[in-house]
Amino acid sequence: QVQLVESGGGLVQAGDSLRLSCAASGRFFSIVAMGWYRQAPGKQRELVAVIRSGGGPTYADSAKDRFTISRDNAKDTVYLQMNSLKPEDTAVYYCNADIHTAWGTPTSIYWGQGTQVTVSS
Repeated sequence: QVQLVESGGGLVQAGDSLRLSCAASGRFFSIVAMGWYRQAPGKQRELVAVIRSGGGPTYADSAKDRFTISRDNAKDTVYLQMNSLKPEDTAVYYCNADIHTAWGTPTSIYWGQGTQVTVSS
């Protein structure tokens, strides 16, 4: 069973920074991609950033120039450094991973439980 455990959310003021972490645990063969999504109240879940094995990161327009996604392959952990936070960044942030649980099998998508980020003005 694969688990994604997030940490690092909280309440901050506009202009502050936060760093989210998400660690994958359990039995699996390899991680193809890890990323972050967010869902604000009354809105659909949306991509924030994703980083793929052997490839560069991809960002939503709202995250470019302010957020940085990085990955520590040795720890199976993905990070999201969020700078210059705005009230509109307020949302539940979910970690997402595309994982081969065994060699030669299709990948499966896993989600973390979500971590709340609240930015006050």
